[in-house]
Amino acid sequence: MNQRSSFLVRHAALIFALKTFAAAMLAYSIAVRLDTPRPFWAMASVFITSSPLTGATSSKAVYRILGTLIGGAGTIVLLPNLVNSPELLSLGIALWLGIFLYFALIDGTPRSYVFMLAGYTVALLAFPIVSTPELTFDIVVSRVQEITLGIICASVVSMLVLPQSVASAIAAQADSWLAAARRLGADVLTGSGSEHERDKERMRLAAAASQIDELSAHLGYETAASANAVRGLQLLRQHMLSLLPLLASIEDQKAALSAHGGMPAGTAEICARVARWLGEGSADSQEADLLSAALAEVQPVTTDGGWTEIMAAGLVTQLRHVIGTVQDCLTLRKAIADGRDPEQFPLAFTRDTSGVTISHRDHGLALWSAGAAALSVLACCAFWIATGWVDGASAALFAAVIGAFLASVDDPVPAYRDSCMLVLICVVITGIYTFGVLPRITTIEMLVAVLMPVFVLFGWMAARPATARVGTLLGIFTSVQLALQPSYSASFDSFANSNIALVLGVALAGVVCGIVRFFGTGWIANRLLRSNWTTLVAVAGNGARQDRVAVSSLMQHRLALLAARAAAVPAEARSDAANLRQLRAALSIIDVRQASFGLSRLARASIEALLARLASVSRVNMAGRLPVELLAQLDETIAFTLQEPAAKARDEALVGLTGIRFGLFREAPAYQTHEPEQGRMAA
Repeated sequence: MNQRSSFLVRHAALIFALKTFAAAMLAYSIAVRLDTPRPFWAMASVFITSSPLTGATSSKAVYRILGTLIGGAGTIVLLPNLVNSPELLSLGIALWLGIFLYFALIDGTPRSYVFMLAGYTVALLAFPIVSTPELTFDIVVSRVQEITLGIICASVVSMLVLPQSVASAIAAQADSWLAAARRLGADVLTGSGSEHERDKERMRLAAAASQIDELSAHLGYETAASANAVRGLQLLRQHMLSLLPLLASIEDQKAALSAHGGMPAGTAEICARVARWLGEGSADSQEADLLSAALAEVQPVTTDGGWTEIMAAGLVTQLRHVIGTVQDCLTLRKAIADGRDPEQFPLAFTRDTSGVTISHRDHGLALWSAGAAALSVLACCAFWIATGWVDGASAALFAAVIGAFLASVDDPVPAYRDSCMLVLICVVITGIYTFGVLPRITTIEMLVAVLMPVFVLFGWMAARPATARVGTLLGIFTSVQLALQPSYSASFDSFANSNIALVLGVALAGVVCGIVRFFGTGWIANRLLRSNWTTLVAVAGNGARQDRVAVSSLMQHRLALLAARAAAVPAEARSDAANLRQLRAALSIIDVRQASFGLSRLARASIEALLARLASVSRVNMAGRLPVELLAQLDETIAFTLQEPAAKARDEALVGLTGIRFGLFREAPAYQTHEPEQGRMAA
């Protein structure tokens, strides 16, 4: 890294803050020159749209324009037709917000910004003009123009002034993730650290991988990102998905082998070599080839093989997959760095690179949270209508905005309490500027100079993960509440009413959401845990896509969501989730089902009977332990499979069945070699 790059990295937050403020002042100045009615909305749009990464700013710009257009259309439909019935208008706006907020929460990607913005834009546009509905179309058009101007200024400044590439950020995060995964692999193979520490690291890696996925959604909006880099990053992410369950499976198999007399000497030596290779960065491809060759020489399981031999064979297979996957990751990383087509490079494992990643969606929770936001708007509207307070409509407006921003938090009460504090800070800042500073400003240059310290601070906070939400909300609320115009025309009565409405809207929304959304973090975490069992049931019952990438991405995304709620999850359930037990069982089921097509009819029937029983039992035992009868049937299926002639399909089926046993029956006694019972299988 050269000196210039090092400087940009160290001061990235400050650079972003200066860029954002410059874009905001540019947008405001142009809006004033164009004589738009509310030039401060162009300024506020810059703070809403801007992101430290160029691609993210461009994607938010597109989403904001689309959301504003949809919201504007909704305002034109609702306001003129319902303005004479305030109750119906309030209900219509609340329903509009709730429906679009539901879609935003279900989408869960950066694209959800379209739905969220479409929802609260109707409140932003309609409530301030309820007394002049005949101006609806003109005001909507002006607002779209002002917002579009802010978006264009933010995008242009982001692209031209020290741009920060999304592709580069993803590549850097992927490098860091892979380095941590290799260290975890070395710790697993050497037994370093405690099981709790390794579980915690897996949860951290799952959360980091989820952040990479979120960034990847912005790649299509970055002109600097080549098609080769995009495809290479997609393939790299799909390979990364397989590493965590592989390492968790290896950890269980090593522990079980140690508990049953230890692993064969040759396998132990290879484990030590793989650990060294991972610990040294995995850059030695020659050593990787030697390791793969040594693993390939391990003898397959014999017909009368014992449990130790079966476990050792499974461990060897998993080690081979780890080596191949890590090598593929290094190859893909080199292809991305060189800008080459990743399809030109031979990869060791391609079975996990044809699927599509998917994320967890909780429709019930999304509907409940969206409904709470809609109810908070109705509560503010009821207060406004009952009191006849002219500025009461602004309370409903702010309730809609803050409700949309905080709909995704687990416990709304602390979030709204913090938001009230931010609102009070905003009121103090805008009061000082409105009545102490702005009356003395006579030129645009002076205005820029006096606004710069506060808004650069807000931008700096917005660029830092720990204070991102605080900085963003302060920047948006302050720029809106200042309501800068070409000439000074502040009124204390207007200022007081506006800010009282702001505080009241946020406070009342917090009270309503706190009452309605009473479930809390623990309840949400429990739903995530149950969802893993639901996916396992679907895979075992052949009712879901038999796609390793889809299943792995879905369940690891849940692990990332659980990582943020770890304190609310019981220790045993947290350990099972962090060890990816249901995921490993689901992946093993997919492997077993695929391998069964190469087995005899009898063995295949035994496997299908096991999976059908597993789906049936798991469906009603999501909160408890699986019955020992299922374990007996699993062992019987292993016995049937062992009777098959030695072949690749048989070995793969055995590895898969062993994975199911480790995933679902971790503490069960060792499998005992026996002759299969024909009648029992048929039953």
